[in-house]
Amino acid sequence: MASDEENGHEHSYRYRALYSHPGLRYKLLTLLDASSGWLAVVVIGALTACIAFLVDIAVVTVSDWKTGYCSGHFLRNRESCCVAAEKSPSPFLTKEKGEECADWKVWSKDYKSSFAIYVGMAMAFGIISSSLTMLTRSTLPSTSSSQPTKNASNGHPTSSTSPSANPPPTPTVQGKTMYLASGSGIPEIKTILSGFSIPSFLSLPVLIVKSLGAIFAVSSSLCLGKEGPFVHISTCIGHLVGRLIPKYASNGRKMRELLSAACSAGLSVAFGAPIGGVLFSYEEISTYFPRKVLWRAFLCSLTAAMVLKELNPTGTGKLVLFESRFGDEYNAIHYFVFVLLGVAGGIFGGLFCKFNFLWSKWFRAFGVIKRWPVLEVALVVLATALIQYPNPLTRQPGDVIIKNLLVDCGEDKSSLSWVCRNERVARERGTANWEYVGWLTYGTLAKLVLTTITFGIKVPSGVIIPALDAGAFFGRLVGQAIGSISPGIFAMVGAAAFLAGVSRMTISLAVIMFELTGQLSYTVPSMLAILTAKWVADAISSEGVYDLAQSLLSHPFLDPDTALSIVRRHKACVEVLIPPQRTMADITVHVPTSNKVALTLLKEKLDALRERGLMDAGLVLVQKNGGGVEVLQGYISQSELEFGLTKLVPGVLVSAQEEDVQVRLLGQEIDEPASPMSLEMDLTPFVDRTPLSICAKAPLEYAVEMFSKLGLRYLMVTKEGTGQLVGVIIKKRLVGYLEHLREHGEGD
Repeated sequence: MASDEENGHEHSYRYRALYSHPGLRYKLLTLLDASSGWLAVVVIGALTACIAFLVDIAVVTVSDWKTGYCSGHFLRNRESCCVAAEKSPSPFLTKEKGEECADWKVWSKDYKSSFAIYVGMAMAFGIISSSLTMLTRSTLPSTSSSQPTKNASNGHPTSSTSPSANPPPTPTVQGKTMYLASGSGIPEIKTILSGFSIPSFLSLPVLIVKSLGAIFAVSSSLCLGKEGPFVHISTCIGHLVGRLIPKYASNGRKMRELLSAACSAGLSVAFGAPIGGVLFSYEEISTYFPRKVLWRAFLCSLTAAMVLKELNPTGTGKLVLFESRFGDEYNAIHYFVFVLLGVAGGIFGGLFCKFNFLWSKWFRAFGVIKRWPVLEVALVVLATALIQYPNPLTRQPGDVIIKNLLVDCGEDKSSLSWVCRNERVARERGTANWEYVGWLTYGTLAKLVLTTITFGIKVPSGVIIPALDAGAFFGRLVGQAIGSISPGIFAMVGAAAFLAGVSRMTISLAVIMFELTGQLSYTVPSMLAILTAKWVADAISSEGVYDLAQSLLSHPFLDPDTALSIVRRHKACVEVLIPPQRTMADITVHVPTSNKVALTLLKEKLDALRERGLMDAGLVLVQKNGGGVEVLQGYISQSELEFGLTKLVPGVLVSAQEEDVQVRLLGQEIDEPASPMSLEMDLTPFVDRTPLSICAKAPLEYAVEMFSKLGLRYLMVTKEGTGQLVGVIIKKRLVGYLEHLREHGEGD
């Protein structure tokens, strides 16, 4: 994906070509061009809702296969198959009253046989999901390394020395393996929206595998959810739609704006929370989110919610997934309980981030797990099924668990669910139902442990639903000790607190909880618990789960707040990032006054960039002025250069030898394309003639601010007082340098 500085000029040429011509035809074209962004987000929202509908229906059906099947209608789930299930949304029917479904056939009525079939089916679904994920294996260049690199042109080691005593690490050709459809995809999307490229991550094959893999992963009853994958799916759709529109296909900055808007549709369809989806994209994912993107994200999220409501995958005709009606009102004394839930959520979130990081570094470092990721998935599924099946509360998928734990057990509802029947027994006895309390405690501990070892396995997965489950279990457990108001209220607040501790979401999470439950009057308790959980979790672990996942996966990501805190303590200047002279020689093109260079020279330079494995580097174009000083003339990125040499050169070489072809780089005649039969080709439109620059003696925090706030991918470094070019910094080099400081404790 190209950056805005790489091809913003192309957008300018296209804009002038459309808006400078009179006539009805060009007025219609300009109108279409101006409205293309709005039309694109509508299409993205609608397509996201359609895919979410198919995934939701498939998950419910496939998940129910672990317990039985519908006689005569194998593709129906239990709820649509049974008349009794249609009358009661809860899966925990009263067997004592004979509420059995005639059409729903269980695999076996023997407990041990049912247990074995459940475990076997769960393992089969997990292995299928992981096997599909293995199809998206990709090898990418490493982010950074402290080892010296080989010079691409002569094979000799290149020194990484610089004016600093602590030289920044230089990327190497050592690659890392990624499974593009695994995990939630949110850390990778944050990386892409910050200005980096992950090839094929948003491609159609990944979209298909992510959708199919999520179905089987969630159906295996693993401690994961499909909410994160939905964000990845919506972003894939946004990228595919954007590629069909020239304005977005040719401009990296505009494409990233479209992807930011597309992210909101993913969470909108996952939770039926259109406003929360917009705020989630703004708060958690996007680096650059201007007002125009906010409006388009709002439209995209709204469209997705409207289409999903009409498709009605839940059968209720409502967007609210866990609609609750709590008849009780909380008092001032209950604020202390809400704060307690926030503290518990913060402790869990902070410890989860630490333990999940340690578990990933330890367990996934074993050779057999590295070579066979499917084995890890099978082991985790086996452990999950064995632990969760005995508990009637944890046996169901994660969203069903939340629905049952948030229920308000009024007198007219006390016979509908397993939860309410057990709480009615406690009320009738006047003492605690210790067996029920034991199941709640069992469920809380099971979710805490299993979520820690599950997040990061090689299947499409998210952490939102498991965190909500754990919090709802703990909140319902606390509610048994309070007794003055409905325990469902504490389950709702506990769910919000635990998710806040894990993800560090605040405003967006408060809105999502309101849209999930429809309980506007309980927004204040949720806000109080969320804020408390974030403070406590930040004290234990400064980074949330998505930030830690980025570090664990070695994704290059520039967090402005963290970066500024490091460089301000280090008090370095921009000159510490200047590449060594040999590296500068490799990436510098000396353009003669004719503004043309030999094709063979550019191909050698491109090969050198490829061997360095940077993907997002480029060439600096310099030219001597009248005083013999080399002056910066422009910059051409590796992706633009590669496109020009692979797409334009074959036509030129029809009648010319490669060594005879001259490439025009700095010519002024850019409106007329070069003739395919001539001995020269024009790459002028691909050159950035106005790259931003910074003085070598400027504080390093200036460079951090420019990279993060302007969305830059490269920055020219000039000599103080003369303006002479002395170096070029790519964003990945800055990220590598900051990682070097953090690893050695120099920024702490």
